[in-house]
Amino acid sequence: MITEDLKVLIDNKTKPPGSLGMLEDLALQIGEILETTNPQLINPHLVVFAADHGIAREGVSAFPQEVTRQMVLNFLNGGAAINVFCRQHAINLQVVDAGVNYDFEDGLPLGDGKIAKGTASFLDGPAMTIAQAKLCLLKGEEVVVEIAAKGCNVIGFGEMGIGNTSSAAVLMSLLCDLPIADCIGRGTGLNDIQLLKKQQILEQAIANYKGDSDIYELMAHFGGFELLEMTGAMLAAAKRKMIIMVDGFIATVAYLCAYGIDQRIKNNAVFCHESEEKGHRYLLSYLDAKPLLGLHLRLGEGTGCALAYPLLKSAVNFLNEMASFQSAEITNKS
Repeated sequence: MITEDLKVLIDNKTKPPGSLGMLEDLALQIGEILETTNPQLINPHLVVFAADHGIAREGVSAFPQEVTRQMVLNFLNGGAAINVFCRQHAINLQVVDAGVNYDFEDGLPLGDGKIAKGTASFLDGPAMTIAQAKLCLLKGEEVVVEIAAKGCNVIGFGEMGIGNTSSAAVLMSLLCDLPIADCIGRGTGLNDIQLLKKQQILEQAIANYKGDSDIYELMAHFGGFELLEMTGAMLAAAKRKMIIMVDGFIATVAYLCAYGIDQRIKNNAVFCHESEEKGHRYLLSYLDAKPLLGLHLRLGEGTGCALAYPLLKSAVNFLNEMASFQSAEITNKS
């Protein structure tokens, strides 16, 4: 019933039907998620999960592992791109240590979701245990439970973790049954030689895998702590009927894992942009997802969510504030 009511409202605004394009689809989706014809975006949040990856030691990234820790401190000091965009759009930013290879000093405004000081390399064995993977899902849920208690109904997720495009690419390859060559990209800026090396390492890691296609086993073997905490957070947000803003490649793979666990999450997901990572384009196509923006981003951090958030506000505002043909006394088409 709510869907039909929303469609009638949208179609009777003072415009030709469909003329606001994807904003109309977005307004419909937001109304359906929040189960109202008068939706409000309340207390928006963005969570950045950070962790290190053992696979980074194999030379799959252009940057050394200590950059993860350095960027976390940059987030906490307000100096990263995501800080700038969250301030601009009044989005509450929370940073969570899911497994950085560093002991941060006490008293920092840093969420504690630490599983361990980085995963193991998945080249020759699992990145983590299945128990650790399930703990990641629980830790991600706990973050969302706390945020939801503040009245938040719209939440985005970002990540920081040197090497995490490798983890995401392998999970995408195996879960979507696509060649790893279609799933990898330049990440933090690999040149052609480095990209080929990355592909060869990941091909070898897949060849070495002796497990089955169980999603929990795949997540444990190839996942990252930040990626899986994001998965748990997305599942928790969907259960609480929150709008989920999905960022770029890593976040979309986290969504892919969440979708593999509970397909109902699709109703709550807004795909914010198509990133410059080659695999993201294929993944969005696989998921039949229509991203809001195409800005050639490849930063992560949730930046695409923060940049797309004003479009969510515009969708809600036109639904709530735009006149109808009847209220404006304008003749509709016959």
